[in-house]
Amino acid sequence: MLDLFSIPHLLMVLLVVMLLFGTKKLPEISAGLGKAIKNFKQAVNEPDEIDISHKKSDTNKSDS
Repeated sequence: MLDLFSIPHLLMVLLVVMLLFGTKKLPEISAGLGKAIKNFKQAVNEPDEIDISHKKSDTNKSDS
């Protein structure tokens, strides 16, 4: 089976990314990607926040 994450493949992907975005944009892209991964990991590890407070509904009011 072909190894998709070998060194030559990763270097080729890096070269294509550098050609498309340029070397000046590369740090910005990697910083944004790092922040996105960090936020995703935090969201996965946080418990779900569910609002369980009881709110009065308007069903008690009569329609006139």
